[in-house]
Amino acid sequence: MFQLLWILLIGFVLGILAKLILRGPQSIPWWLTMLLGAAGALLGNAVAGWIGVRHTSGIDWIRHLLQIGFAVLLVGVVAPAWSRSRSHR
Repeated sequence: MFQLLWILLIGFVLGILAKLILRGPQSIPWWLTMLLGAAGALLGNAVAGWIGVRHTSGIDWIRHLLQIGFAVLLVGVVAPAWSRSRSHR
């Protein structure tokens, strides 16, 4: 249970960072920001493991950059689609 809360907290932080990095408004709800950040973290971990930089001595900067990069990508793709789907209602 604690691990799920940790994943959601990290997802929320990564989602907020992704929204700050992107230009313009991203009118998506907080829960979607959290889910996209968590998905970005999972994708970043998977790619870091695939290229062999998931666990290093010290801070895993490359893994963290991959996590943020995937969170930015997901928020950048989903936010406009979310806005379009809400404007047609």
